[in-house]
Amino acid sequence: MALKLHSFAYKLSSVLAIKQEGKHPKHRLTNYHQFFLDNIQEGDKVLDVGCGRGELAFDLAKKASNVVAIDLDKDNLDKAKKKHQAPNITYILGDATTYNFQEHFSVAILSNVLEHLKERKEFLRKIKPLADKFLIRVPMLARDWIVLYKKEMGVEWRLDKGHFTEYTLETLKAELFDVGYNIENYSIQFGEIWAVVKP
Repeated sequence: MALKLHSFAYKLSSVLAIKQEGKHPKHRLTNYHQFFLDNIQEGDKVLDVGCGRGELAFDLAKKASNVVAIDLDKDNLDKAKKKHQAPNITYILGDATTYNFQEHFSVAILSNVLEHLKERKEFLRKIKPLADKFLIRVPMLARDWIVLYKKEMGVEWRLDKGHFTEYTLETLKAELFDVGYNIENYSIQFGEIWAVVKP
């Protein structure tokens, strides 16, 4: 019962924080956009997979020459086009797992995307030819002892019920290696793995 109460309180805290700030304060507090900005160059052509409401794409467009941002949620894309439009951003409504990209990118970004995909290896194989470098951000399984305890006790432990997995560093490395990627460098921040990856 206490573990379920913990999960409920965590979710309620998120809802109330979003209500107070207008968006989740984790975006501001973790400052994860800076990781992506630090790992692209002026003039890069960037693919932002699962771009959501376009906040990251908008920041990337201040440095990159061109940003292509794709998401399958029409409501998110409508908000992105309304609030986070720039002349060098192209928003695409589509499923990146099946979309036929016709161009090559300097960098592809998967920010909290992989954990939402059931067929992750197939997707990683598909997009491997699309970019010279991949920047990946995923949630960690062992972000706190209570997560492992919830899993052990059979209580919902995922950050989001839409997650098919949450990673350890070893499982991420193995998944990427199996489809021909190598992690060049990484850091662990706020219970997430932030990785620079090359095919």
